[in-house]
Amino acid sequence: MDWSKKLDDALWAYRAAYRNVSIPALNKLNLDWDVAANLRVAHLNGLDEFWHHVYTSSSLYKEKMKYLHDNYIWHREFKEGDLVLLFNSCLRMFLEKLKPKWNGPFEVVGVTPFGELDLENKNNEVFRVTGHRVKHYLGKVGDGHVVAAIHFK
Repeated sequence: MDWSKKLDDALWAYRAAYRNVSIPALNKLNLDWDVAANLRVAHLNGLDEFWHHVYTSSSLYKEKMKYLHDNYIWHREFKEGDLVLLFNSCLRMFLEKLKPKWNGPFEVVGVTPFGELDLENKNNEVFRVTGHRVKHYLGKVGDGHVVAAIHFK
């Protein structure tokens, strides 16, 4: 069967055929303009109230998350004479597991009001770094003291 010969006839029959109008669309259509306008305004007011509720709840959520985030930030204050460790931010191609990321300890020589620190290394060389790259050096763990000796049989 050759469909190419019958295609024109089929398309003409489809265009010329009577099709029913969609009934659900007619049921939803409101021909009374006053009632339709009032419904539309009520719907827009409902959307406006919903938007206001969403805006306030999102702003409360943002405040709560900011409070929780700020609680986890340690505010570090450095004074002259403190010992600090400096973060080594060099990109290493071959990671060595036992190489620490923190260098030091360094002594704080000066503190600027904007959070920069002047550090001095063991060779008495002074250099300036930002306060975000350092943390307090707590020192090495010393030898433990014997509190009580317990002997088992």
